[in-house]
Amino acid sequence: MIAPAVKTAIPLDPYVVRVVFADGEVRDVDVEPLLGGPVFAALRDPAVFAQVEVDEFAETVVWPNGADLDPTFSTERPSRPQDRHRGSAFRTAPDIATMA
Repeated sequence: MIAPAVKTAIPLDPYVVRVVFADGEVRDVDVEPLLGGPVFAALRDPAVFAQVEVDEFAETVVWPNGADLDPTFSTERPSRPQDRHRGSAFRTAPDIATMA
């Protein structure tokens, strides 16, 4: 299965990135469970975490320090509401229209 391309990555509250996929889906990704390794540990610094961006070639979430999310991470997104919580890597984003 080919993962949908990531088009936008926006840093939110600590360790959460709002990801907008090419198919129009929007998810809030909690990366805190990943912050134990040497590359991801640097993301505990809010200034470093806020530098999240989208790699145009790989079309996935990256940080300038070399941390990135595997391009296939989006294929593991839960589809049931009970699977979408802070302890999971993925949460449902609130309706973006209500945020405008």
